[in-house]
Amino acid sequence: MRGSLLPFFCLLISVVGNSVRAAEPRLEIRQLTTGPQHHFFGYIGHVQNIPWNQSGKYIVALRSSVRDHLPKGDEPADIVLLDAERDYAARVVEQTRAWNPQQGTMLYWNPQAQETQFLFNDRDEKTGQVFAVLCEVVEGKPARRVREYRFADVPIGNSGALQRGGRFYAINYGRLANLRAVTGYAGAFDATQGVKHPANDGVFAVETASGEKRLLVSFEQLAEFLRKQYPAIDEQALFINHTLSSRDDSRVFFFLRGGWDAGGTRVNIPLVMNADGSRLRPLKDFIGGHPEWLDGQRLIGAVAKRQVIYDTDSMQVTGTIGDETKLPDPEGDVALSPDGKWFANGYRKGTENFYAVLRLNGGAYARSRPFDVKGWTQGDLRVDAAPCWNRRGDQILFSALAADEGRTRQLFLMTIRPQ
Repeated sequence: MRGSLLPFFCLLISVVGNSVRAAEPRLEIRQLTTGPQHHFFGYIGHVQNIPWNQSGKYIVALRSSVRDHLPKGDEPADIVLLDAERDYAARVVEQTRAWNPQQGTMLYWNPQAQETQFLFNDRDEKTGQVFAVLCEVVEGKPARRVREYRFADVPIGNSGALQRGGRFYAINYGRLANLRAVTGYAGAFDATQGVKHPANDGVFAVETASGEKRLLVSFEQLAEFLRKQYPAIDEQALFINHTLSSRDDSRVFFFLRGGWDAGGTRVNIPLVMNADGSRLRPLKDFIGGHPEWLDGQRLIGAVAKRQVIYDTDSMQVTGTIGDETKLPDPEGDVALSPDGKWFANGYRKGTENFYAVLRLNGGAYARSRPFDVKGWTQGDLRVDAAPCWNRRGDQILFSALAADEGRTRQLFLMTIRPQ
């Protein structure tokens, strides 16, 4: 671990050592959806990926009967809106042929039209080419596709909207299907198949309004830049996971990876660059597989079994959050509330998922009861903890197994009640 833990920063952000602690919040849990079909959102609520629309009336989610294999193009999932004003009754508004159990279809409410528009991924039924869709849902009218973002040269899908909107990052999910199946769309067309480091594929930025795309950095450029430091790059066909936009949208974090499904020496490099593709640099330290942005410069991650704050300029740990008694698995799925006041860590212990929530200033802390995921803890079909905040920062959406005959995968709602 590089750098030191700064005492002043820890005083501000750590929940350890406070002489005056806030009362432990009460966590109220209810199951929102029921079987026989499965319901889920499908992705961690980091970088303000929020299932609720702006007013909080609707939660957007997926519904499917497919569970025992990665879905193919002829096994679409319904996109549903759960109506909070009608006891979360589900209304089907769209379908997608590009989804998986771990990341869903990358649902994102459009930050510039959060009440009525959301992004999702789809694929062409005939060609198998993946594309992103901007969908609009207006009361009293059928849902409509405002725009489809189709690119024949390298078909790509949404991999994360900027937090303030205007564009989204995009990657090749057909390539992921071949190189890391759990994050790709099974059977999707890949224009770069067989090429280890393509020059025409990598991290793209797509303008939401115009549909114009730009390749920010290619696999060829990444391999050339990192080859000397990571010689295993030349062994592996590379892929990209988790394009995460910083809170001010000035930077993007992502992983460059290889060897997940193919074997050999793994490549697993965390990188950050400016939003325009400039100032690319690898992190000097590995801070876990599921980091979250704290602000425009600092990430929340995991180092040496601690939840840490990592500065992407100084490349040093500059603070910690909590301790091992409150956050026993800092490598869990982590998410910061939209107002930056509450932190959630969803983690697994045995065959159960737990949720720890804590207030960054004041020390209020609570841990949830366990949630059953037995039989679905490993592999491509696992049920991750994946906490997702609402816009007010007082509720968390997640999926777990229901106590019904089929142990179906359903959505649950956790409400945080301060004492």
